[in-house]
Amino acid sequence: MNKIFAGLIVSVLLLLSACSNEADSTSKNGDGKLKVTTTIAQIADGVKNIGGDKVEVQSLMGPGTDPHLYKATQSDISKLQGAEIIFYNGLNLEGKLHDILEKMNEQKPVYAIAETIKEDELLDDVENNNAIDPHVWFDIDLWHQALETVKEGLIEADPDNGAYYEENAKQYFNKLNELKAYATEELTQIPEEQRVLVTAHDAFGYFGAAYNLEVMGLQGLSTDAEFGLGDVKHLVDTLATREIKAVFVESSISERSINAVIEGSQQKGHGVSIGGELYSDAMGEEGTEEGTYIGMYKHNVDTIAEALK
Repeated sequence: MNKIFAGLIVSVLLLLSACSNEADSTSKNGDGKLKVTTTIAQIADGVKNIGGDKVEVQSLMGPGTDPHLYKATQSDISKLQGAEIIFYNGLNLEGKLHDILEKMNEQKPVYAIAETIKEDELLDDVENNNAIDPHVWFDIDLWHQALETVKEGLIEADPDNGAYYEENAKQYFNKLNELKAYATEELTQIPEEQRVLVTAHDAFGYFGAAYNLEVMGLQGLSTDAEFGLGDVKHLVDTLATREIKAVFVESSISERSINAVIEGSQQKGHGVSIGGELYSDAMGEEGTEEGTYIGMYKHNVDTIAEALK
């Protein structure tokens, strides 16, 4: 952690402590809605579906934002302070926000929803035994588990509307079951030898495990990780040997790393194209289909299936 960022964290924590009393008196929404702040938009979308018109939801991170590298702004601190309840992913996805979220937990309910998933269902980082893959939203069953924590958190904060949250969650989880069935049907049509998903970083491990796809990322679980010529060569050799015809870019990550793989493949005499853009750590623009969890997921399924069939 560099000195500038460490100084910022200290300043933020002091600000949180100083402002806590003020936030306690102003967090209630005038229209009676429960004020919720989330880190990533995937969680915000789940809160909106379960909370319905009983909640007001703000997400710190919008389209194209990389949560691994994200640093809190003054505006973020205000959103966190003004919330009555906070949901974040955890498992070190929002690593640079960890200290701030821990401090917030002293003042109000704060839930790391991915950390409530059964430990034996989580994936380890193959390059670091001390790390867990945080991208749990790519396994619909695990995401269901995580959103149960959202439902329970809303009910605890607003028990008068408990039955409302229960019914909304039931309807939304039915939609997630339909999404899983759709994804399974589409992805099983990819020929076995083509079932390799190559992306910029290892965000799709849970996705691959759920649908029997081999997943290869040029970088590790976090975009903090660097890649070298050896990593590029390994992917290029795999693409040529397996005759994989497409790789994928991610909406929240520069195309530089994947372009290195494409160029290396061309030099080796194997033609590879970009199969499309996938949503990994961030969703699409608000107001679009891809700006919802279900729409984002379906876009990824359709893009991968079309490119690899």
